[in-house]
Amino acid sequence: MSWDDENAEFEVVINAEEQYSIWPGYKQIPGGWRAVGKQGKKAECLAYIEEHWTDMRPASLRRAMDGSGAAPEAAQPQPQSQAH
Repeated sequence: MSWDDENAEFEVVINAEEQYSIWPGYKQIPGGWRAVGKQGKKAECLAYIEEHWTDMRPASLRRAMDGSGAAPEAAQPQPQSQAH
């Protein structure tokens, strides 16, 4: 089986950061990833990901930004003090 084989069976997987990928159906899913329940040809799995993964930001970044509409605190510019 090759990743380029359009007839190979794949499984859609997701990690803790809610990032999606495909994984060959015959291989054990690696640690840190879990199946989402979608299996099929490569094109079908990629179409599923396109439909469901609408926000490419990692889940931790989305949570940090929820409600504030701004970047996480560490990324915000700090005010500059000026000596007079």
